[in-house]
Order: sequence, then C-alpha cells, then structure tokens
Amino acid sequence: MTNWLQISFRNMDASEAVEAKVRERAAELAKFFDRIVSCRVVIEAPHRRHEQGKIFHIRVELKVPGKEIVVKRDPSQHHAHEDIYVAVRDCFDAVRRQLEDHVRRRRGDTKAHEVPGHGRIRNLIAEQDYGFIEASDGTEVYFHRNAVANHGFDRLQVGEEVRFSLHPGEGEKGPQASAVTPLGKHHLA
Repeated sequence: MTNWLQISFRNMDASEAVEAKVRERAAELAKFFDRIVSCRVVIEAPHRRHEQGKIFHIRVELKVPGKEIVVKRDPSQHHAHEDIYVAVRDCFDAVRRQLEDHVRRRRGDTKAHEVPGHGRIRNLIAEQDYGFIEASDGTEVYFHRNAVANHGFDRLQVGEEVRFSLHPGEGEKGPQASAVTPLGKHHLA
C-alpha cells in the first residue's frame, strides 16, 4: 500500500510515532481514492537556533491521475502547529478536501450554476408596474417593476434585450422573473 508514500524529516530526528500517524492518514486517502500515484510528505522543524517554541512545517505533495495536490502549512499562520500531530492532521485534512474536490470534478458532480435566462421585452404595462419577457425559448415570463435592476423599469422599451433569473415556482401570471437586467448594445448573449 505504501510503496507510493515517501516521508522525510528535516532539522529533526525521524520519529516512528509521527511516521505511523502520516502512514495512517495516507492510508485514509488511499481508501477514499485508490489511484494515488505518489505522496511525498516533508516534516520540518525550525532551525535549531530558533528561539520560540518549535512550530513544525508540513508539506504534502500528492499526485493522482490528472492532478498534483500540494499543501503546506506555514508556522507563522498556525501556532497550534507546535504540536506535530496537529500539524499533520491539519495538512492531511486540507489534502483530503482538495482530493474530494478533484474526484467530484472528474465524476462531473460539481454544482452547475444555472445560466440566466435571455430574451426581449415583449410587453410593458407601465401604469400597473409590470411587463412580460419573451424568453429565447419562446416562453412568456412575467416581471414586476421591483425585479428590474437599478430601478430601470421606466427606461425599458419593448424589444429591448434582457437577462433574467426565474423565480422558483409560478405566480398568477405564469413563470416570473426575480431579477431583470437590460443588456444594452455591447453584451454577450
């Protein structure tokens, strides 16, 4: 299992207990994702003449197909890392989060943000503070004055291109836009 794992100690003596903890955390990564190519862990104590308490540097370089994940913990940011086991835990937790993100992206599980709707103002009923958009798919979408960005309802014109977000659910007049933004002359559809 650990033929892909390399552990190095710098400015300190090797510790079997720390090495065992690193191997345990690496094994957890391998259970989550079994295609790990290599994992290099460098544990470094500050220079021996350092005056404050020992705050450990930890660096993990994890290679998997299509990605190299590098995480390092800098002692100036993490005073809790005077405990080497806390430093190892925090570093491997960060590696695990990045590995999980990579696996989700490979599976296509990443959240896709909804693309805003696009259309043209079809009808304005200014005296009653609402109008209708003809969406690019032909759907008629109701909108109220308050849904128009930057108080721009009075500047809207029939035929003007707009971008909009659909309100969840339907209102009395069918699908309803919750945000309407006029696109102007220079825009990307």
